[in-house]
Formats: sequence, C-alpha cells, structure tokens
Amino acid sequence: MSDTTPDRTHTDTAAQDVETQGGDRAQYGMCAALAGLGIILLVNSAQLAPVASTNDSLGPKVIPTVLGILLLITSVFYAVDIHRGGVGAADEGEDVDLSAKADWKTVGLLVVIFAASAAFMEPLGWVIAGTLLFSGSAYALGNRHVIRGLLVGLAISLATFYAFAIGLGVNLPAGILQGIL
Repeated sequence: MSDTTPDRTHTDTAAQDVETQGGDRAQYGMCAALAGLGIILLVNSAQLAPVASTNDSLGPKVIPTVLGILLLITSVFYAVDIHRGGVGAADEGEDVDLSAKADWKTVGLLVVIFAASAAFMEPLGWVIAGTLLFSGSAYALGNRHVIRGLLVGLAISLATFYAFAIGLGVNLPAGILQGIL
C-alpha cells in the first residue's frame, strides 16, 4: 500500500513550476473576481440616496464603501503575491484523492433536491420544504437512515422557522401549515 505519486507539497518545485509559467492564471481570476466585487460594492454604495437622520450619523454608505475598498486592496496584494510566486500550502488534513473522478450523481441529486425545495417553499412552507432539503441532502451525501434523516430535518426546519420568527422577526412562509405553526 505505498503511494508512488511524488509528494510536491513540501518542495519548492511546485512554486518554481508556477513561477516559470508566469503565475497561476486561476489565482489571477480570483483576484479579478475580488476586484470586481469591490467595484460593484463601490458603485452600488455611490448610488445610495443620502439619509439624513439624527440617530445614524454614518448612514448606509459607509459599510459597503469600506468593504469595497478593502476588497480592492486585498485583490491588489493577492495579485502581487501571485506574481512573486506565492503558492498556497496544500491542505495537510484532507484525505482527498485528486485522481478520483467527480461524483456527478451526488452533485446532480443535490441540485435536484435544492431546486425542489425552492419550488415547494411557497406552497408547502419552510418547515416541509426545509425538512425535504435537509433530509434529502443527507441522503444524497450517504445517510441511509431515512426516518432519522427526516426527523433531524424536521427538527432543524422547525428550529430555524422559530428562530427567524421569534429571534429575528422575519416570517418564513408557513404554506399549508399556516395557522398550525
């Protein structure tokens, strides 16, 4: 049971390979995405109408503006680090087999479960749709205890329903359980 794949996580060859190729283009894409998100935040915060209030001296523009500026600064520092040959360290605690193929059946099942719960949210309500979402996701990810999955999904859905309703004052759709919950 020996692995013949060479371990490149503790050598400088991975960094040298990326450096000779002109940097990792995928990482530059992440820099562009961060910069784009920062620009979107800055543009949208500039379009906010000024609010004159004695209770709020800062107004609604401050936080998105600060976050937009911080995202732009982060993307610049990240791009400089990539250009200098910075390579992220490999995750040492993960036991992911990089040579294994993607499990598209599980991904497809999760997409179907998510879409179904979104479609059933209004007619059935959050508690039933959430129960299907949580228990269906657990099933798709390998849980074969259907009854236990449904009970845990129901508990999570009820807990989040009441946490939103009582704790935050946000009413999630009750659907067919209107008047019962």
